[in-house]
Amino acid sequence: MRITITGASGFVGTNLRRHLDNNYKIDSLSVRYESVQYFQINTYALIHLAGKAHDIKKVSNPKDYYDANFELTKQLFDAFLVSEASVFIFMSTVKAVADIVYGTLTEEMTPNPKTHYGIAKHQAEEYILSKKLPDEKRVYILRPCMIHGPGNKGNLNLLYRIVSKGIPWPLGAFENQRSFLSIENLCFVIKELLENREIPSGIYQIADDKSLSTNDLIRLLARSLDKNSAIWNLNSSFIKMVARFGDYSRLPLNSERLQKLTENYVVSNKKVISALGKSLPVSAEAGLIKTFESFKKK
Repeated sequence: MRITITGASGFVGTNLRRHLDNNYKIDSLSVRYESVQYFQINTYALIHLAGKAHDIKKVSNPKDYYDANFELTKQLFDAFLVSEASVFIFMSTVKAVADIVYGTLTEEMTPNPKTHYGIAKHQAEEYILSKKLPDEKRVYILRPCMIHGPGNKGNLNLLYRIVSKGIPWPLGAFENQRSFLSIENLCFVIKELLENREIPSGIYQIADDKSLSTNDLIRLLARSLDKNSAIWNLNSSFIKMVARFGDYSRLPLNSERLQKLTENYVVSNKKVISALGKSLPVSAEAGLIKTFESFKKK
């Protein structure tokens, strides 16, 4: 059976191709937004991974987000609707719902994205949901939280460098909870969606079964490196004061970085687990350990 994947050369796409390779013939579709463009979809499914992600350095033109994440998705979805393809999977994000989470994020919450990235993804979701879907077609909008795995280049690398150098973690007084997503679990979910025709179309959040604190990550990292975890419980008010000073200087810690390192962002995966009727194959801890082990090889 043939499937088409956009963004197949990225982190998720590379792992997904490897995961599906024994069961599917995979066509990689190179895409970018152009004002007038028509795609032909001649495969069983279209998995749309391509898009513009977070701009960490804040130098991108906002229009780039809407072209890559909204306009391009519209064009691809329109092509899917008139094609013989049966399944459309769109990789959205939890940031299409909220940048800050109080409690636990569920699919029932009203989206209120704050960034151009999140707003553009949400607009793409709304466009997909606004179209009448033929009976023989299935559409899945996936909202993953922070994805990690071997080859990952995200914030976990920063924590790894701190622990590997024996630098004490100074933010132990902040007890947060965050959800993560192993790339293996994401690939497992996508494969199930392709093969199980009984799973209803809709929006599904994707996260590992268990949330962890940043302190938990430090302990897991230390264990993977056979080191003792050095966590300092410095006064949180003092840390916040230092971070505010960092807003106006070149200190490695500023208010924005402190928030990202200590914020709560718990994502429920109950809906997708119920729809699959199966448990995810990799536990949160085991997936993170595998990611940390891969850092040693760099």
